[in-house]
Amino acid sequence: MGKHILCLDFDGVIHSYTSGWKGADVIPDPPVPGALGFIFNALEYFNVQVFSSRYNQPGGIQAMKNWMYQYGTEIFAMGPGTDNKPEVPEWLLEVGWPTEKPPAFLTIDDRVVLFTGRWPDVEELRKFKPWNKK
Repeated sequence: MGKHILCLDFDGVIHSYTSGWKGADVIPDPPVPGALGFIFNALEYFNVQVFSSRYNQPGGIQAMKNWMYQYGTEIFAMGPGTDNKPEVPEWLLEVGWPTEKPPAFLTIDDRVVLFTGRWPDVEELRKFKPWNKK
């Protein structure tokens, strides 16, 4: 049996998103502290899939991959590859980039509410703030 899918949202979970939306192919901010280390460790136990609203816009998927590879190589200090570009760490190549939300065992997202069997109060939902805006 394969690994369970762990679905991670990109903006606000992996990408710190401190500058806000600049376009699907513009990702100006660094990672959330610990994000790439978490992904590295999670890959041992999970099939990690990164999902984002950037997918349905031109350049979004490639921009996220480029961003992830850039920070992954910097953080994990990978050696030189060809043409003085660092090699993409092998573990980053294991990360999936689905174009539709996968049937995940678990999802980590900064803009969700855990459903407990009881519907939340609509007025409380209107006051919702993600972790980095509190």
